[in-house]
Amino acid sequence: MTSEHEVPADVLERFSVYARETSALTVLFHTRVAERMGLSSTDEKCLDLALRAGGPITAGKIAELSGLSTGAVTGVIDRLERAGYVRRVRDPHDRRKVLVEVTVGDESRFDHLFAGAQETLREVLSRFTPEELDVLERYNRTLIDTFRRRVIES
Repeated sequence: MTSEHEVPADVLERFSVYARETSALTVLFHTRVAERMGLSSTDEKCLDLALRAGGPITAGKIAELSGLSTGAVTGVIDRLERAGYVRRVRDPHDRRKVLVEVTVGDESRFDHLFAGAQETLREVLSRFTPEELDVLERYNRTLIDTFRRRVIES
C-alpha cells in the first residue's frame, strides 16, 4: 500500500512533537548505555551498526549507515579497537581491504543495559491489538526507510 494522502498541518505538528520527544529520549538512553560501556554515544551507535551487520563490515559501510565521514569513522574504529570491542581484519576475498570485526563475544553481556527499554517496549506494545500493531509496524518501517534514505542522501 503506497497511496499518499494530504496531511493536515495539526497532525504534522503533533507527530513532529512526538518524533522530537522520542528522538531526545532515545539519545539520552543511548548516552547512558554508552557511558556504562565506556564509550561515546557515537561510538556505541557505530558498534551497534557493526553488531547488526552480522559479520565483518567495512569502514565505508559504517560511514554510509551512520552518516559520518570516513575520517570520523576511522577515529571511531580506533577508539572501539582500543576499548576491545572490535578489531581490524583483512578481507579474505580482497587482501587490500580491511574489515571491522566485532570482538565482544557474548553479546548477552549487554542485555542488562537494554532490559528496561525492552520492558518498556513490551508494556507499550501490549496495549495494542494485532491489527493496530500491523499499522504501527508499517508506520515504523516506512519512517525508518524514508529517514535512512534521506540521511544517507544528505
